[in-house]
Amino acid sequence: MKNFKLVTTLLVIGCLTGPLASTAIAADGPHDKAIKARQAMFQLYSFSLGTLSGMAKGKIDYDADLAAEMAANLNAAANLGQSAFWPAGSDSENSDNAKNRALPAIWESFPEVAEKADALKTAAAALAENAGGGLDSLKASLGPVGKSCKGCHDDFRAERK
Repeated sequence: MKNFKLVTTLLVIGCLTGPLASTAIAADGPHDKAIKARQAMFQLYSFSLGTLSGMAKGKIDYDADLAAEMAANLNAAANLGQSAFWPAGSDSENSDNAKNRALPAIWESFPEVAEKADALKTAAAALAENAGGGLDSLKASLGPVGKSCKGCHDDFRAERK
């Protein structure tokens, strides 16, 4: 009798949650979590770079400790393992995510994308070493980071809709 109650309870729970679970899965595309993960990574880039560029442009008072922290955060984010963030088919033309701006060219030109990612890693490492060493040091190190970002954006990111 105990087993019958247990089996019945599990069946009822399964019947009630099964449709809910399948609805949740259907609401997200097959790559939605990967797209959201890479967008979160880019938000981290943007937050750190926004603070650093604000300092470089004089819109935010230069703070050596904060500059060093933001540069270290950018460097850490640039060096995250990202392979799971970029599954084939997760481009802007094949997903329903309105914020997804990844062009299909990323998957067609992977060696070039990897080179651009390496350029960002190199520039971010130099920025992390120098950002806390004074405003002039920050400014000098920020340019190569911006250039590496622009290199990917120009070739592999769709314009905003």
